[in-house]
Formats: sequence, structure tokens, C-alpha cells
Amino acid sequence: MKRILVVEDEQAIREMIGFALKKDGLQFEEAADAEKALVAIASNPPDLVLLDWMLPGLSGVELARRLRREDVTAKLPIILLTARVEENDRVHGLEVGADDYITKPFSPRELIARINAVLRRSQAGSEERPIEFAGLQLDPVGHRVQADGRRLDLAPTEYRLLHFFMTNPDRVYSREQLLDHVWGRGIFVEERTVDVHIRRLRKALAAQTYDRFIQTVRGAGYRFSTRD
Repeated sequence: MKRILVVEDEQAIREMIGFALKKDGLQFEEAADAEKALVAIASNPPDLVLLDWMLPGLSGVELARRLRREDVTAKLPIILLTARVEENDRVHGLEVGADDYITKPFSPRELIARINAVLRRSQAGSEERPIEFAGLQLDPVGHRVQADGRRLDLAPTEYRLLHFFMTNPDRVYSREQLLDHVWGRGIFVEERTVDVHIRRLRKALAAQTYDRFIQTVRGAGYRFSTRD
């Protein structure tokens, strides 16, 4: 589960953002100012920082600049939140190292879409490394899947489904969410299609009993987990 640190001095805005993040399955952490944010980042770096421009004391822009100067946080994804709408302000925010810039007011839907887009871009370099769970290995470069050293032949959709599950383990996804992530937004596919491909994926994994990793969560959807 991706951890998002929200640095915002207005409690009502933090609560609104926190609700949207949790609804999308993201872990929400908060800090009311830059000093608290630095302590939180030093103790346990998040996957992304959602940073308000106008903070008491050290501003969000100065905090972003400081994070970019430190080796440990130089590549930490940052999204700036601000009421400033002038082009020069947007350019300035990006020049100090922000990965994206969202103006207030914003919709929770837009915010989540921007966060997920930045997370995807930040993970692009790591997506080429092989992924392995208890003998089940997926090679994103060669598009190969092996179970206990034996190659499994998966159809393209089953491969994408397995890749998504293995890069997002131990989280429950509804059929609608799987359609969005695996098939893509804007593509019309019935939700029951997901069940068909889940069955095919399980059948392909069953020879080495790895079908048990694809778990049905009654009334919620599916998850990939190596834990019983």
C-alpha cells in the first residue's frame, strides 16, 4: 500500500484529502507544517508528498527545494497544492523540483488521478526488475512467467493481470478497479469479464498450486497474497 504524506496546515483540507486517499486504498499520513513533515520523512520516508505551498514558517516551496538537495529525498515524488493560479507561480513550483502542481479548489477525483500518475512515473524505472513471490517469478522485460523454474504460457490479458497483482500484493481490488488498471479507463468491458480471466489465470497457475495466491474476497473483489 502506497503511503502519502499530506503536508497542509488546514485541518479540514487534510481530513478531506485523507478521506479521498483512504477510499482509493492509499495510506494517509499528515503533518501540519514543514518541521513536522521533515521529522515524518526522516523517520519513515513516504512514497509521495502532497505539499501545500503556503505553510506557516518554512513554506512548501522551500521545503520542496530542501528535499531535492538531500540525497535521501532527491527523488521523492512531490505534488504542490496551492491557490496560486498564475503561470509564473506554476513554473516556479516546478522549477524547485515538484513533480506536479494542483491549484485549489480541486476535486478528490482529480487529486487521486494526479497522485496515481506521479506514482506510476516514479516507478517506471523499477518496473523492469523481475518480481518473485515464493517461487513464482515474473520477468517484465522478457514477458515471461516461471513457477518453480518451469515456464508458464499466459495469454496477454492474464499476463497483465498477474503483473498487476504481483506489483500490488495484499490489497483487495474490486472488478471495476481491475478493469481500470489492467484493461484501461475508457474501455467498455463488462465486469464479469474479470471473473473469466481470473479463472484462466488460476488454471494456468494451478499446475504448481500457485492458484492459491489469487484469493477471492467475498463481496469485495480479488487480491494477490502468498499468506494463507
